[in-house]
Amino acid sequence: MNATPAAAGAARFRLIVAFAAIYLVWGSSYLAIRIAIESIPPFLMAGSRFFIAGLLLYGWTLARGVPPPTLREWRGALVVGGLLLLGGNGGVSWAEQRVASGPAALMVALVPLWMVLFDGWRPGGSRPGRQVMAGVMLGLAGLALLTGPSRLVGAGRLDPVGAAVLVFATVSWATGSLVARQVRLPASPARATAMQMLAGGALLLAAGLATGETARLDPGAVTARSAGAVAYLVVVASIVAFTAYGWLLRVSTPARVATYAYVNPVVALLLGWAFAGETLTPRTVLAAGVIFGAVVIITGYPPRAPAPPAAAGGVAAGPAGGE
Repeated sequence: MNATPAAAGAARFRLIVAFAAIYLVWGSSYLAIRIAIESIPPFLMAGSRFFIAGLLLYGWTLARGVPPPTLREWRGALVVGGLLLLGGNGGVSWAEQRVASGPAALMVALVPLWMVLFDGWRPGGSRPGRQVMAGVMLGLAGLALLTGPSRLVGAGRLDPVGAAVLVFATVSWATGSLVARQVRLPASPARATAMQMLAGGALLLAAGLATGETARLDPGAVTARSAGAVAYLVVVASIVAFTAYGWLLRVSTPARVATYAYVNPVVALLLGWAFAGETLTPRTVLAAGVIFGAVVIITGYPPRAPAPPAAAGGVAAGPAGGE
């Protein structure tokens, strides 16, 4: 039976709200992360953020009577949480100690390309059409224009180790996003999100311990600014936006969902112009237009032979901004 106009309108509204969450909230998280790591080491900050968010969201699902997860569902959450949060977010956090923000932002934008290619290669996946690939390439070009030659060069030669870790992080993130559509996870998007954040947060905290970040953490030196930024990342960027992302992975195509990687840097620049007194140049406006065109191409083009939505899906953050 076809959906009624009211039901179709409600479904479209939910899609718009979910995309707005990952576009706008994760775009704003660039600034929040920068403030948070002013006085908290990156792995420990990210691990604490995700683990606390996971605890809060898991408690909320318990209060709503969501059935307890199975061991198989916990294994799925561990795999997806490890790929997305440790490999993706953790890899970018570590690499940005060696790579300037310009090339880092451009390399993180490889995520949509990996997701389109990997989804086309997997059995039952959606093979990308020419228009989708054109949109992906146009988005990369727009982000390169946004970044600019001077920021692409950074302080000097691109650090090969940092660049390699960034590529690994984007591959890990794209893989985790697709795996989240295939592994067994709870039917409740909120419960699946909570479990992945608990698993990924624990792995990030372990990475912080393994890399000696505890020796650099002084609880008494944590500023109110950093604490407030972490609170924002926990509640808004993690619980709200991650749940929206997990739902989108179930109901939309990977290529469309991955467009956040193009939009987030534009949102971050616009917020910096509006609230931090940063300069908005004509090149920035032109780049934003190119990126917007790429998003329209990708989101407006139906995939060939789309795979049916997974019975249970996962959630993640974008490796850079959605962190």
